[in-house]
Parts: sequence; structure tokens; C-alpha cells
Amino acid sequence: MKVQLLFLFLFIAILTGCSNKVERNIFAMNTHMSITCYGRQAEGACQATIEEIKRLDDLLSIGKLDSEVSILNASGRGVLSDDTKTLLEFSLAMWEKTDKVFDVTIYPLMEKWGFISKNFNVPDDDSIREALDLVGLDKIEYNSATGEIVLAPGQKLDFGGIAKGYTSDQIGKILSRYKIKGAIVSLGGNVQVYGKKPDRKPWRCGIQDPFAHERNASVLGVVTVDNEAVITSGAYEHFFTDESGRIYHHIIDTSTGYPAESDLESVTIVSKSGILADVLSTSCFILGLEGSKALWEQYDRSFDMILMTSDGTVYITAPLENRFKTDRKLRILR
Repeated sequence: MKVQLLFLFLFIAILTGCSNKVERNIFAMNTHMSITCYGRQAEGACQATIEEIKRLDDLLSIGKLDSEVSILNASGRGVLSDDTKTLLEFSLAMWEKTDKVFDVTIYPLMEKWGFISKNFNVPDDDSIREALDLVGLDKIEYNSATGEIVLAPGQKLDFGGIAKGYTSDQIGKILSRYKIKGAIVSLGGNVQVYGKKPDRKPWRCGIQDPFAHERNASVLGVVTVDNEAVITSGAYEHFFTDESGRIYHHIIDTSTGYPAESDLESVTIVSKSGILADVLSTSCFILGLEGSKALWEQYDRSFDMILMTSDGTVYITAPLENRFKTDRKLRILR
């Protein structure tokens, strides 16, 4: 009898532990974030995740004067920590692969448009040219062996287009150490799923419709994902209007200094790598439909895309054909 009760207790403990759900919320990196973990060590995993988010926010935030990036921007030189070194080196590689579209020296341009201070304005042409002179990763001096970096006079770095993707990848390492059965992390719209749902069904992620104000449905479509990041960029996310009502969005094209004029309204990247998805979601928006397709082919189709053009047509890469559902006009990229 005691043996039967022991086995019953162990069975209940295992069943409860595997389905144990813990949720945490935090405001960091200038956005709201949420973490949901399932497993016996879900509480510890969530706490460790929160601490990691805070650590990286303290390191990378341009809104904190004592962060590593802010100190570097103020002094113009420094020795990078391991995390910041990884981010810079990945940024340098992506700057080359995206034909200089992705550039973390964009800070002076973002500052001119008011996206740093939130005091939005339309800068004049001289101000744009002045900021453009400071943009370009080829202007920095960097020693990969020592981590030493020297910025050009007036240059500043902004890892905002890559930090959350890197953070979600780091969270994945934490969840693995805690043997979490499944988790979903939302970092201000950057979604990444790990493991399996408690019911063993695939994770389903809704993609926001840029034209939600014109339709009854707020969701463009739903994609099923498995240990992947789902990261979306669009002109509808952060923008302001001038006195005439013209809209200026936050995705700046560093070749012109102005908000990107793209034939895309929304770009969603699905990838095993959060950091890659973060970079590509912004880069592909600037590159447009054809440029995005070319980049996908350049990467040997190792990531997937959900692209919505200005006429409301949705384009998806072929591997998503049976994983994405939408009521929009759909085209498959092969």
C-alpha cells in the first residue's frame, strides 16, 4: 500500500511539475515584456530571465547615462564587454550582408528626428546631411582581439535594432539550464518560443495587421512556430505626424537620412536565431519586397518571411505554406 501511494505521489508531483506555469512582467529596454515558463523549475527560470533582462538593459540602454553604451557614446572610446563585443561584431557582419542597410551608428539620425528624446520634428536638409556624415560602421576603429573601439568624432551607437533579439537568445540559454519544458517570451513585440506547450500542440503566434484600423480583424494571420523567434517591423509601430498630417515613421534609411520609402507595410521574420530575426525585420522593411527576397536567397533560405505590401497582399516564403493562415490575398515566394 505504501509503495502504491509513493508511486501515486510521484506521478502527481511529476504531472504537476511539468505543467507548472509561472508568468512575470517587466518594463525594460523602453518596452513592456512578459515571460511565461512551464516546468518544475519555472519560478527560478523566470527570476533568472528577469535578472538577465535587467543586466542587458543596464549594459545596452541609451536611455541610461551609466550604461556601457552611453558611457562609450559620451567618451568616444572604450573596451567592450563580451556582450557588447558580440553585438558589435554581429552588427558589422550584418552591415556588410545587408549592403549597409543595417547600421548601429544610426543614433545621430534618430536624434535629429526626435526618436531618442521623443521631441519629434522634421529636420532640415542641412541637419540630415550633418547627421549622415556621422553614420557608417566603416568610420569606427575596432580591434576584435582586444575589444577596443574608437568612434569617429560625434558618432554614437544605438543597439536598439538588435538588443531584444540578442536578449531572447540569451534567455534561451537560461531556460535550457533550468530544463524548462516550454516557454514563450514577448519582448515588446519580439516573440520567441522555446520547447513545447503543455498540451504538446504547436505554439501559435498572431501577426498584427497594419491596416487593423480599416478592418474588423486586428490580426493579419497566425503562424505556428517551434523553438523560433517571430519578430515584426512596420511603419505603423512608431511614428509622428507634422502639421500637414504627413506621417514620419521610425525606420530610417541611412542612405537618405529619411524614413524608408518601402513597398512593404509589415515584415515578419521567423528564425531559430532571435538576433538574426531582429536585424532582418528592420533591414527587409527598408529593402522592400524584391530586396528581401534577394536577401532570403543569399541566406540560402535559412529564415522565413511574412511580408505585407502596400496593396494588402501577403507574401510568405515557401516553408511557411502549411504553417501560416490568413484571410488576405496570399502569394508564395519560392
